[in-house]
Amino acid sequence: MKKMISGLFVLTILIANPVWGKSPKGIIAKGAQLIKLTDGFSFTEGPAADKKGNVYFTDQPNNKIHIWTTDNKLTTFHSDGGRANGLYFDADGNLLSCSDLNNQLWKIGMDGQHTVLVADFGGKLLNGPNDLWVHPNGSIYFTDPLYKRPYWTRDPEMQQDGEHVYHYNPATQSLTRVTTDLEKPNGIIGTPDGKKLYVADIKAGKTFVYDIAIDGSLQNKKLFAEMGSDGMTIDNQGNIYLTGKGVTVFNPDGEKIEHIQVEANWSANVCFGGKKMKTLFITASDALYSIEMKVSGTR
Repeated sequence: MKKMISGLFVLTILIANPVWGKSPKGIIAKGAQLIKLTDGFSFTEGPAADKKGNVYFTDQPNNKIHIWTTDNKLTTFHSDGGRANGLYFDADGNLLSCSDLNNQLWKIGMDGQHTVLVADFGGKLLNGPNDLWVHPNGSIYFTDPLYKRPYWTRDPEMQQDGEHVYHYNPATQSLTRVTTDLEKPNGIIGTPDGKKLYVADIKAGKTFVYDIAIDGSLQNKKLFAEMGSDGMTIDNQGNIYLTGKGVTVFNPDGEKIEHIQVEANWSANVCFGGKKMKTLFITASDALYSIEMKVSGTR
Protein backbone atom coordinates (compact mmCIF):
# COMPACT_ATOMS: atom_id res chain seq x y z
CA MET A 1 0.00 0.00 0.00
CA LYS A 2 1.25 3.46 -0.82
CA LYS A 3 -0.12 6.80 0.17
CA MET A 4 1.19 10.14 -1.03
CA ILE A 5 0.79 13.25 1.08
CA SER A 6 -0.84 16.24 -0.56
CA GLY A 7 1.60 18.73 0.87
CA LEU A 8 3.76 19.80 3.77
CA PHE A 9 2.58 21.90 6.64
CA VAL A 10 5.19 24.29 8.01
CA LEU A 11 5.12 25.43 11.62
CA THR A 12 7.34 28.09 13.14
CA ILE A 13 9.72 26.66 15.71
CA LEU A 14 9.63 28.38 19.08
CA ILE A 15 12.70 28.29 21.27
CA ALA A 16 12.10 29.72 24.72
CA ASN A 17 15.20 31.01 26.49
CA PRO A 18 17.63 28.38 25.22
CA VAL A 19 20.43 27.47 27.58
CA TRP A 20 23.59 26.77 25.64
CA GLY A 21 25.94 24.17 27.06
CA LYS A 22 28.77 22.65 25.04
CA SER A 23 27.07 23.62 21.77
CA PRO A 24 27.27 27.43 21.90
CA LYS A 25 26.31 27.83 18.23
CA GLY A 26 23.24 25.65 18.59
CA ILE A 27 22.32 22.29 17.19
CA ILE A 28 19.46 23.30 14.87
CA ALA A 29 20.30 24.22 11.28
CA LYS A 30 20.22 27.94 10.55
CA GLY A 31 16.74 29.05 9.55
CA ALA A 32 15.27 25.58 10.04
CA GLN A 33 11.58 25.24 10.72
CA LEU A 34 9.58 22.46 12.25
CA ILE A 35 7.59 20.72 9.51
CA LYS A 36 4.49 18.60 9.88
CA LEU A 37 5.13 15.89 7.30
CA THR A 38 1.92 13.91 7.58
CA ASP A 39 -0.95 13.37 10.03
CA GLY A 40 -4.27 11.58 10.42
CA PHE A 41 -2.95 8.73 12.57
CA SER A 42 -4.27 7.67 15.98
CA PHE A 43 -0.97 7.80 17.89
CA THR A 44 2.50 7.74 16.33
CA GLU A 45 5.47 6.08 18.03
CA GLY A 46 8.77 4.27 17.62
CA PRO A 47 10.65 6.08 14.80
CA ALA A 48 13.75 4.23 13.56
CA ALA A 49 15.91 4.88 10.50
CA ASP A 50 17.27 2.19 8.20
CA LYS A 51 20.74 2.38 6.62
CA LYS A 52 19.45 4.58 3.80
CA GLY A 53 17.77 7.03 6.19
CA ASN A 54 14.15 5.97 5.58
CA VAL A 55 12.22 6.35 8.82
CA TYR A 56 9.90 3.58 10.00
CA PHE A 57 7.30 4.52 12.62
CA THR A 58 4.21 3.01 14.15
CA ASP A 59 0.57 4.00 14.38
CA GLN A 60 0.23 1.91 17.49
CA PRO A 61 -3.56 1.88 18.06
CA ASN A 62 -4.13 0.95 14.39
CA ASN A 63 -1.46 -1.78 14.44
CA LYS A 64 0.47 -0.41 11.46
CA ILE A 65 4.11 0.32 10.69
CA HIS A 66 4.66 3.09 8.14
CA ILE A 67 7.73 4.42 6.32
CA TRP A 68 8.62 8.02 5.58
CA THR A 69 11.03 7.64 2.70
CA THR A 70 14.05 9.79 1.89
CA ASP A 71 12.15 11.13 -1.13
CA ASN A 72 9.32 12.35 1.12
CA LYS A 73 6.73 9.68 0.47
CA LEU A 74 4.58 7.80 2.94
CA THR A 75 4.21 4.05 2.51
CA THR A 76 2.89 1.26 4.72
CA PHE A 77 5.43 -1.42 5.60
CA HIS A 78 3.34 -3.70 7.80
CA SER A 79 -0.36 -3.95 8.63
CA ASP A 80 0.01 -6.42 11.49
CA GLY A 81 3.14 -5.67 13.50
CA GLY A 82 1.81 -7.15 16.73
CA ARG A 83 0.78 -3.72 18.03
CA ALA A 84 4.36 -2.49 17.62
CA ASN A 85 5.50 0.37 19.81
CA GLY A 86 9.27 0.98 19.92
CA LEU A 87 11.35 0.06 16.85
CA TYR A 88 15.08 -0.28 16.13
CA PHE A 89 17.16 -1.76 13.30
CA ASP A 90 19.80 -4.41 13.88
CA ALA A 91 23.07 -4.57 11.94
CA ASP A 92 21.57 -6.99 9.41
CA GLY A 93 18.76 -4.61 8.47
CA ASN A 94 16.01 -6.43 10.36
CA LEU A 95 13.45 -4.29 12.14
CA LEU A 96 13.22 -5.10 15.85
CA SER A 97 9.88 -4.36 17.44
CA CYS A 98 8.43 -4.09 20.92
CA SER A 99 5.20 -5.81 19.89
CA ASP A 100 2.94 -5.72 22.89
CA LEU A 101 -0.15 -7.42 21.48
CA ASN A 102 1.22 -10.51 23.22
CA ASN A 103 3.99 -8.66 25.11
CA GLN A 104 6.82 -9.88 22.90
CA LEU A 105 10.03 -8.75 21.25
CA TRP A 106 9.97 -9.37 17.48
CA LYS A 107 12.48 -9.41 14.63
CA ILE A 108 10.80 -8.44 11.36
CA GLY A 109 12.50 -9.08 8.03
CA MET A 110 12.06 -6.79 5.05
CA ASP A 111 9.72 -9.41 3.61
CA GLY A 112 7.38 -8.72 6.52
CA GLN A 113 7.87 -12.12 8.16
CA HIS A 114 8.58 -12.02 11.87
CA THR A 115 10.38 -14.13 14.46
CA VAL A 116 9.55 -13.93 18.16
CA LEU A 117 12.81 -13.29 20.02
CA VAL A 118 11.37 -12.92 23.52
CA ALA A 119 8.00 -14.27 24.66
CA ASP A 120 8.32 -14.32 28.45
CA PHE A 121 10.64 -14.03 31.44
CA GLY A 122 10.77 -16.69 34.13
CA GLY A 123 7.80 -18.46 32.56
CA LYS A 124 5.57 -15.38 32.86
CA LEU A 125 4.50 -12.85 30.25
CA LEU A 126 6.28 -9.53 30.19
CA ASN A 127 4.27 -6.45 31.19
CA GLY A 128 4.56 -4.92 27.73
CA PRO A 129 7.91 -4.23 26.00
CA ASN A 130 7.91 -0.55 25.13
CA ASP A 131 11.19 0.76 23.76
CA LEU A 132 14.57 -0.72 22.82
CA TRP A 133 18.16 -0.09 21.77
CA VAL A 134 20.64 -2.38 20.03
CA HIS A 135 24.20 -2.54 21.40
CA PRO A 136 27.06 -2.57 18.85
CA ASN A 137 27.62 -6.25 19.73
CA GLY A 138 24.07 -7.07 18.63
CA SER A 139 22.50 -7.55 22.05
CA ILE A 140 19.27 -5.75 22.85
CA TYR A 141 18.18 -3.65 25.82
CA PHE A 142 14.47 -2.97 26.25
CA THR A 143 12.12 -1.44 28.80
CA ASP A 144 9.07 -3.27 30.15
CA PRO A 145 6.61 -0.86 31.79
CA LEU A 146 2.93 -1.63 32.32
CA TYR A 147 0.45 0.32 30.21
CA LYS A 148 -2.86 -1.53 30.22
CA ARG A 149 -4.10 -2.05 26.66
CA PRO A 150 -7.78 -2.39 25.70
CA TYR A 151 -6.92 -5.08 23.12
CA TRP A 152 -5.31 -7.50 25.59
CA THR A 153 -7.09 -10.79 26.19
CA ARG A 154 -4.67 -11.60 29.05
CA ASP A 155 -4.97 -10.51 32.66
CA PRO A 156 -4.27 -6.75 32.36
CA GLU A 157 -2.54 -6.53 35.73
CA MET A 158 1.22 -6.65 36.35
CA GLN A 159 2.76 -9.85 35.02
CA GLN A 160 6.26 -9.44 36.46
CA ASP A 161 7.20 -8.33 39.98
CA GLY A 162 7.84 -4.79 38.80
CA GLU A 163 8.64 -2.63 35.79
CA HIS A 164 12.21 -3.30 34.71
CA VAL A 165 14.84 -3.14 31.97
CA TYR A 166 16.00 -6.35 30.24
CA HIS A 167 19.01 -7.45 28.20
CA TYR A 168 18.64 -10.02 25.44
CA ASN A 169 21.66 -11.83 24.00
CA PRO A 170 20.71 -13.23 20.56
CA ALA A 171 23.85 -15.38 20.42
CA THR A 172 22.83 -17.37 23.50
CA GLN A 173 19.09 -16.52 23.30
CA SER A 174 19.28 -15.58 26.96
CA LEU A 175 17.26 -12.87 28.69
CA THR A 176 18.42 -11.17 31.89
CA ARG A 177 16.95 -8.43 34.03
CA VAL A 178 19.38 -5.50 34.40
CA THR A 179 17.41 -3.05 36.57
CA THR A 180 15.01 -3.62 39.45
CA ASP A 181 14.77 -0.20 41.12
CA LEU A 182 12.95 1.97 38.55
CA GLU A 183 9.30 2.97 38.83
CA LYS A 184 8.37 2.95 35.14
CA PRO A 185 11.26 2.75 32.66
CA ASN A 186 10.29 3.91 29.20
CA GLY A 187 12.67 5.67 26.80
CA ILE A 188 16.09 4.09 26.29
CA ILE A 189 19.19 4.84 24.22
CA GLY A 190 22.88 3.93 24.34
CA THR A 191 26.09 5.51 23.11
CA PRO A 192 27.52 4.34 19.76
CA ASP A 193 30.61 2.92 21.50
CA GLY A 194 28.38 0.68 23.62
CA LYS A 195 29.76 1.97 26.91
CA LYS A 196 26.79 3.86 28.37
CA LEU A 197 23.04 3.34 28.53
CA TYR A 198 20.47 6.06 29.23
CA VAL A 199 17.11 5.01 30.68
CA ALA A 200 14.19 7.35 31.36
CA ASP A 201 12.00 6.65 34.37
CA ILE A 202 8.90 8.44 33.16
CA LYS A 203 6.93 7.98 36.41
CA ALA A 204 9.75 9.29 38.61
CA GLY A 205 10.42 12.17 36.20
CA LYS A 206 14.12 11.32 35.94
CA THR A 207 16.61 9.97 33.41
CA PHE A 208 19.58 7.88 34.53
CA VAL A 209 22.83 6.88 32.87
CA TYR A 210 24.62 3.57 33.45
CA ASP A 211 27.95 2.07 32.52
CA ILE A 212 27.54 -1.11 30.46
CA ALA A 213 29.73 -3.96 31.70
CA ILE A 214 31.33 -6.55 29.44
CA ASP A 215 28.72 -9.13 30.45
CA GLY A 216 25.88 -6.75 29.54
CA SER A 217 24.95 -5.83 33.10
CA LEU A 218 24.52 -2.20 34.14
CA GLN A 219 26.76 -0.49 36.69
CA ASN A 220 27.35 2.91 38.31
CA LYS A 221 23.82 4.30 38.03
CA LYS A 222 23.85 8.11 37.98
CA LEU A 223 21.15 10.74 37.68
CA PHE A 224 21.48 12.34 34.25
CA ALA A 225 18.51 14.73 34.13
CA GLU A 226 15.56 15.73 36.30
CA MET A 227 13.19 14.80 33.50
CA GLY A 228 11.59 11.58 32.36
CA SER A 229 10.93 10.71 28.74
CA ASP A 230 8.71 8.61 26.50
CA GLY A 231 11.32 8.10 23.78
CA MET A 232 14.98 9.05 23.32
CA THR A 233 17.76 9.47 20.81
CA ILE A 234 21.39 10.62 20.70
CA ASP A 235 23.38 12.71 18.20
CA ASN A 236 27.01 12.58 17.07
CA GLN A 237 28.03 15.05 19.81
CA GLY A 238 26.59 12.83 22.52
CA ASN A 239 23.59 15.08 23.20
CA ILE A 240 20.52 13.26 24.53
CA TYR A 241 17.02 14.06 23.26
CA LEU A 242 14.08 13.53 25.64
CA THR A 243 10.42 13.71 24.64
CA GLY A 244 7.09 14.61 26.20
CA LYS A 245 6.05 18.23 25.81
CA GLY A 246 8.09 18.78 22.69
CA VAL A 247 11.72 17.67 22.59
CA THR A 248 14.28 18.73 25.21
CA VAL A 249 17.99 18.27 24.53
CA PHE A 250 20.73 17.79 27.12
CA ASN A 251 24.47 17.75 26.52
CA PRO A 252 26.56 14.81 27.83
CA ASP A 253 26.96 16.60 31.18
CA GLY A 254 23.20 16.69 31.69
CA GLU A 255 22.86 20.41 30.96
CA LYS A 256 19.81 21.56 29.02
CA ILE A 257 20.91 23.11 25.71
CA GLU A 258 17.73 23.21 23.62
CA HIS A 259 13.96 22.81 23.58
CA ILE A 260 11.95 22.21 20.41
CA GLN A 261 8.31 23.08 20.86
CA VAL A 262 5.88 20.86 18.97
CA GLU A 263 2.27 21.86 18.43
CA ALA A 264 0.89 18.53 19.62
CA ASN A 265 -0.46 17.22 22.90
CA TRP A 266 2.42 14.78 23.30
CA SER A 267 5.73 14.09 21.59
CA ALA A 268 6.21 10.36 22.01
CA ASN A 269 9.52 9.58 20.35
CA VAL A 270 12.34 10.88 18.20
CA CYS A 271 15.12 9.74 15.87
CA PHE A 272 17.54 10.99 13.24
CA GLY A 273 17.06 10.00 9.61
CA GLY A 274 17.23 11.28 6.05
CA LYS A 275 19.97 10.77 3.47
CA LYS A 276 22.58 12.57 5.59
CA MET A 277 21.13 11.53 8.99
CA LYS A 278 20.79 15.23 9.82
CA THR A 279 17.00 15.38 9.95
CA LEU A 280 15.34 14.97 13.33
CA PHE A 281 12.01 13.12 13.10
CA ILE A 282 9.43 13.45 15.87
CA THR A 283 6.38 11.24 16.35
CA ALA A 284 3.81 13.38 18.13
CA SER A 285 0.17 12.44 18.77
CA ASP A 286 -1.50 11.99 15.35
CA ALA A 287 1.40 13.25 13.23
CA LEU A 288 5.02 12.96 12.11
CA TYR A 289 7.24 16.07 12.22
CA SER A 290 10.79 16.88 11.17
CA ILE A 291 13.39 19.60 11.53
CA GLU A 292 16.83 19.99 9.96
CA MET A 293 19.80 19.91 12.32
CA LYS A 294 23.47 20.94 12.38
CA VAL A 295 24.31 17.75 14.24
CA SER A 296 23.63 14.29 12.89
CA GLY A 297 22.44 10.97 14.19
CA THR A 298 24.56 7.86 14.56
CA ARG A 299 24.07 4.72 12.52
